Amino acid sequence: MADGGELAATTDSGTGDAGVFVKVSAGDFSADPVAYASDSYLGKTDYPFVGRAQYPKVGLQMEAATTGSAVLGIALLQTAKADENGEKLLYNPQKAAELQAVLPGQAVPVATKGVFTVAASAVDGTLTPGTKFQISANAGKITGADVDGALAIGTVLGTGSRTSQNGETDQLAGNYYVIKLG
Repeated sequence: MADGGELAATTDSGTGDAGVFVKVSAGDFSADPVAYASDSYLGKTDYPFVGRAQYPKVGLQMEAATTGSAVLGIALLQTAKADENGEKLLYNPQKAAELQAVLPGQAVPVATKGVFTVAASAVDGTLTPGTKFQISANAGKITGADVDGALAIGTVLGTGSRTSQNGETDQLAGNYYVIKLG
């Protein structure tokens, strides 16, 4: 994820979330595969007499796509600095894996084709089964309104709604869409 796109914690929401539609923002393959730079994520970086305190970062960067962007695909993992307790995921890679998160600077897996279920929060407006969808003006979201055939990135396969069961709060409750990307 491009600098500034990561989430401060796994409980936050933003362009570093899993399920965000992304585009390439940097990709210089003539450079080294991994770049190193000072980053406050490691802690204080300007101690005297310290040779280096650099943090690695992949060269291929992406960011949330908007209208007119060449959409690469959908991010499969979130990019986050800390867990729900504010502890840095850098020091607990097992917890990062359990939370389905990657650290800032690490490569995020992106799906370019496939069938996905997305929540209504990933969509501007509504989608109709059997129609095309395109990237929205809101970063990382999709829309079914006024789809230009050349800008279409997929097809809506179906819609649905899930309600909370037995009076219990359900994080997956609400409207959703099944889409085919690519």
